[in-house]
Order: sequence, then structure tokens, then C-alpha cells
Amino acid sequence: MKFEVTILGSSSATPIFHRNPTSQILNINEKILMIDCGEGTQQQMLRYGIKYHKIDHIFISHLHGDHFFGLIGLISSMHLNGRTKPLYLFAPPELQEILDIQFKYSGTIIKFPIEFHATQAQKSEVILETNDFFVETIILNHRIPCTGFIFKQKIKLRKVIKEKVNQLEIPSQFLPLLKRGIDFIDKDGNIHKAEDLTTDPDVPRSYAYCSDTLADGSYFRYLQDVDTLYHESTFMHDMQDRAKETFHTTSLEAAQIAREMNISKLLIGHFSARYRDLTPLLLEARTVFPETYLANEGETFMV
Repeated sequence: MKFEVTILGSSSATPIFHRNPTSQILNINEKILMIDCGEGTQQQMLRYGIKYHKIDHIFISHLHGDHFFGLIGLISSMHLNGRTKPLYLFAPPELQEILDIQFKYSGTIIKFPIEFHATQAQKSEVILETNDFFVETIILNHRIPCTGFIFKQKIKLRKVIKEKVNQLEIPSQFLPLLKRGIDFIDKDGNIHKAEDLTTDPDVPRSYAYCSDTLADGSYFRYLQDVDTLYHESTFMHDMQDRAKETFHTTSLEAAQIAREMNISKLLIGHFSARYRDLTPLLLEARTVFPETYLANEGETFMV
């Protein structure tokens, strides 16, 4: 099953040095999800071949502009391009008012339903569940209410070995039972073990997205054993005082979190405009956690 993330924006606060404010595209078995939608996201979508009509779910972490200023433009483009299917939007409740005011005073009547699901920043909760995965919020500590998100694949059934099943002429209606581990008994009373006729399912994977936050330990437990973690790393560690003052994280702190929580791969992003060259942030993080990568725009990472 495909599970990958494409980076559209990795800058904090403002666009600078050819970096755009935060946005990501998550592809889970060809279901396309957007996480945050900073200014310039539409241009990045065009640049990297992301189609408007494929996005059905958008997750907004908080209401600082670098995480949602591109949303109204994106919704407007969907409207102008004739979208009719619903858009599912998961965001702080105040965003509903922002959208309503914007469309009211621009005289815009959106042609498709926007199913708004208000997130809450006091308690973690499952906000979306499909046949393939579910999404849970992470309560972060920022200057305003802010949530991260964890995307977790569900455990799948075992996979049938077609050659063996066809050879034994096992009825198709029995195959769902085989996948659940139930043995097949043929007409002569011979028992054929389900484990011999199937293979193990893919191991479910998980992706955690930690937007702006103070690295205070309050949310670390949500990240335990996640396969890939995206964590904001606005500053290098020599700017730790500034990071605390602005409720942000340093690259070293992000790496320490990844090591402590047994993460497989760490992506760092949300870089301050003070850094033209991002290599020092990467090298600092890798002193603690070697499997660290820059969330460079246009790059796609397997979860």
C-alpha cells in the first residue's frame, strides 16, 4: 500500500529563499490528504503535479497565517474549476467564521459542500476513520491552540496465495475466512492450514505531523514508535531561548524526541528566515539522530 508524504512548503512565518510556508500532501493508498495550507500552496501544487480534484480532506493545525493563508484561495479555485463533491475540512473552530466572512464579503457562494469538523486543543481524539487508516490529533503547546496529527494505517487481513488456492479449488466465498486465519477443510476431510495458503499482511505504518510547538514533553507519548515523524525545527539549538520565547522547537530537540520515542525516520521543517543554508540544522540533528532529513520542497518521502 502506498504511504508517502510530499513537501510543498517548509518555511516558517514568511516565504523566503525560494521556500514557501507550510503545506504537505499525504498519499495513503491513492487517497490524497493535505496538511496545512500556507500562502503559495496552489503554486506549489501546480509545480509538483498535485491535482485540486484529488484532495478530499484538509487538516489545519492552527490559525497562524503561515499554516492556512492559502486555504481560501485553494477553496476558491476548486469552486471556479467546477468541483461538486464535498471537501472535508478539519481545523480549529474559529476557521469557520473566517471562511464565512471571506465568502460573504466577496459575494461567493461555494458550489460544493464543505464538511467542517472542528478540532479541539484540549484532548486528543480520532477525527477521521476510513477502511485503510485513521487520523488522531496530537495536543501541542504553542502560543495559540494547535494540534498535530497522526495518520495510522489499519491492520489488514492476510493475503491469499492465488496459486495454492486455485490448485485446491477453494470456493471464492471461503477466501474471506482464509484471510481471517480459518483453516479450509476439503471434501475428503483434509485440513489445509490458513497460514500455508496465505501470507502475512503488510505491517501498518504511521506518520506523525508536529506543527508549531514548544518541546515540553507533554505530547511525546503520542509519538512512541511512529515510523516517520515530521517535527518543526524552526531554530538551531544556540537559539533555544528564542525558541522557548516563541513556543518553537530546535533541530537538536526534534532529534532528541525522535531518539527517545523510537522513531524510524525524522523530517525537520518550518525553518526560520534567518537560515539561508539549512545544512547546519540537518547536521545538528544528525549528531543525535542520524536518520534525519530536511523537509525540502518537492521531495517525496516514503513513510
